Amino acid sequence: MIPGRFEYHQPDSLNAAVGLLSDLGEDARVIAGGHSLIPMMKLRLAMPEHLVDLKSIDDLKHISVSNGVVRIGAMTTQAELINNAELKLAAPIVKETSLQIADPQVRYQGTIGGNVANGDPGNDMPALMQCLDASYTLLGPDGQREVKARDFYEAAYFTARDDHEILTEISFPVCSGGYAYEKQKRKIGDYATAAAAVLLTRADDGSCAHASIALTNLADTPVFCADASADLMQSGISDTSITAAVQSCLGSIEPVDDNRGPAEFKKHAAAIILKRSLDLAWSRA
Repeated sequence: MIPGRFEYHQPDSLNAAVGLLSDLGEDARVIAGGHSLIPMMKLRLAMPEHLVDLKSIDDLKHISVSNGVVRIGAMTTQAELINNAELKLAAPIVKETSLQIADPQVRYQGTIGGNVANGDPGNDMPALMQCLDASYTLLGPDGQREVKARDFYEAAYFTARDDHEILTEISFPVCSGGYAYEKQKRKIGDYATAAAAVLLTRADDGSCAHASIALTNLADTPVFCADASADLMQSGISDTSITAAVQSCLGSIEPVDDNRGPAEFKKHAAAIILKRSLDLAWSRA
């Protein structure tokens, strides 16, 4: 299908972009890579009268690692995440996840900001950011604020971002220890039927010093498995504790029947993906 009519705006600064959103009101939408918004516009599920394109704003394109913190500009593409050597050392799970998003064509155009800000439960980066305990920087007419990724997602396509705000940066602590992002999908390039992001840190005595688990496309928001993560730190890593963690995570999800399969199949897939992720992360720890 063909999108409805709209006016196109291409500001060259953040202040100009925020000003446009404020002036144009609820009829305006921000566009980053466009891989989520444009298909919805073609289906007439979204019909903005104004598109505010962020691609000319250089302040939104950066990757830095300093003082134990990774900072990524919202218009950084998935391909740039994959190819950045500093980021690979600081948070290798980001590259592992990015490589499983769609295909090279999409990754050269799609941005991390668009992936996390849209609120699509099928996107891979939101769960990863919850696993990393990331924060999002939002800029609007009332100034700048920070929102934790674990607090950002309210329902499918509904987030804590105000209509007049722009997500400008993602930040999270440098990773240490083992990591894994495992994804089950129907075909190459597809959204996940079930996916899991896992971080595990091994203490000097062999116990689990830190655990973080988050799930993709198994509810109408990404799912951060706080109880399972805490239990692994208390009980340590063993076949028994991993089985218990998987069962705890399955109690946190709410999959629905759709063209990726019935809910029971998704739970089955989630259990396999979770165990695979936990085993792989611990072997890397």
